[in-house]
Formats: sequence, C-alpha cells, structure tokens
Amino acid sequence: MFFLSLIEHTLRLPPHLLDLPLNEAIKGELESLFLDKVLANLGLCISVYDIRSIDGGFVFPGDGASTYTVEFRLVMFRPFVGEIITAKLKESDANGLQLSLGFFDDIYIPVHLMPNPCHCEPDPENKSQVIWIWDYQEQKFPIDGLDEIRFQVQSVSYPPIPVEQPKESKPFAPMMIMGSLDYDGLGPVSWW
Repeated sequence: MFFLSLIEHTLRLPPHLLDLPLNEAIKGELESLFLDKVLANLGLCISVYDIRSIDGGFVFPGDGASTYTVEFRLVMFRPFVGEIITAKLKESDANGLQLSLGFFDDIYIPVHLMPNPCHCEPDPENKSQVIWIWDYQEQKFPIDGLDEIRFQVQSVSYPPIPVEQPKESKPFAPMMIMGSLDYDGLGPVSWW
C-alpha cells in the first residue's frame, strides 16, 4: 500500500529561504511541491522520506534564486491489485459505493463488483441516498456505513486531466481505485 519512490528534481530555491539551513529549506520546498499530490503511475505523495543528494546551487543570470538538482525519496500511497483494505463508507447511490480511507476518498465499488445477489433500497433517514443490501440465505445484510468495509483492489487508474469539465460534474480525481466486495470475507466487518 505504501512505497518509497526515488525522484530526481531540479528545484528553484527562492532567495527568502537562503537564511535557513540548506536541507531544511529544500525539504520545505519539496513538501510544498509534492505533498498531497498524485504523481501519475506512482500514487499519492504522503511524505518526503529523506534527501539523498543535493547538487548545484547555481544562480542563473537575471534570477536571484539558486537552482539545485535534488535526489530524494517520497512515501507514496499506491495499493496493489488484489490487496485487501479496510475503509469507511462515504456515499452510496444506484451506481454503487464510494469509500474513504480518511486521507483518500476516490475508492469506488461499482454495482457489478458488489456481493451477489445484491439490491439497493432508499435510505429511510436520507432520501437522496440508497442502502445496498446483500441477500444471503433468506437473510438481509445491509451496507449502511456503521461498520468499516473490507474491499479488494481490482484496479488503480490515473485518468487523463480533462481540458474542460461541466459545471455539474464531480471534482476531477487524478487517481481512482476500483474495488470489489464480491468474495468471502469482504464487505462490512460485522458480517464476518
């Protein structure tokens, strides 16, 4: 789920940071550039783990900032296909479920990956939402968000950035996880 990724980056260090120790100033700039950002095919950046090397310190003509080539490692969140993860229910609708890990919310369970047989009913407390119910041996097991939900990762994708987005659409998600509940041991923890 978490990986260390080695990155090399050319970093422009603004003049107002030159009074700080070099490692501290560079780490602060790297954090402002990379933390909570998704890097395609690497995942979501959680933390700057360490700085391996700093080269350069060149000041280009007409620029008051120094430029460094920095090699560093980032802690990245990128689950692997087949991994079992526990999350909380964020939303449910006729298309399936949206789950959240607290720091990452773009986890989707589509209808065809829900437990089989499964159906949805209107939520009596919130009419804009639905509750998914798994029918198993004449018993009904609801997915109501009271428990944590265990799911299996089916795919991790990095959609291309749209040029334009309709006003009514959801915010763009640079990384999406597709999960499944259709296997033994998956679903709300209280089921098992």
